[in-house]
Amino acid sequence: MAKGDVIITRYADDLVLGFQHRTDDERFLKEFKEQVAKFGLELHPDKTRLIEFGRFAARDRKQRGEGKPETFTFLGFTHYCGQRHKTETFTVWRITAKKRMVAKLKAIKVELQRRMHDRVAEVGARLQKVVSGYYQYHAVPGNIDQLSIFKHRVHRLWRSVLVRRGQTARKKWAKYGPVFDRWIPPPRILHPYPEARF
Repeated sequence: MAKGDVIITRYADDLVLGFQHRTDDERFLKEFKEQVAKFGLELHPDKTRLIEFGRFAARDRKQRGEGKPETFTFLGFTHYCGQRHKTETFTVWRITAKKRMVAKLKAIKVELQRRMHDRVAEVGARLQKVVSGYYQYHAVPGNIDQLSIFKHRVHRLWRSVLVRRGQTARKKWAKYGPVFDRWIPPPRILHPYPEARF
């Protein structure tokens, strides 16, 4: 039985728990490990850890002479403590996890190379769906910079394929601008803040 507030977020076998008091989270982790061990299972050692996180984490760590609160990755996002720009109230910011973006860009690169000799319009239509789908999941408040980086890297990947295909290495970026603008949508935030959703 926890003495303070508890927050639980779960998706399939991924789980994040927040405890108001450190003694509660230490006790829960110990008992949870014992429970899963009864079924011959164990928690993933690289994904299971206790961190100081939340509204007062930055203040408390600063008072102790420690650095910024740690981050954690969950469902493809890196979560970190921050403040709203206008109100300076606490919020949990989420940005696309580095591994998630790298994996998606690698998949796009393979697809572009495979379709190198397809018509530009066909490749563009395919890319438009892929990029729009990526935005649909990742377009959360605070993540616009990461979405812009993703878009720029997709541009670079496609340009490199077009250059190789047409052997036009010296042609400038401006030549491809209309093509990119036609098929690659600009990033924009599609989801509200969590408190607005729930």
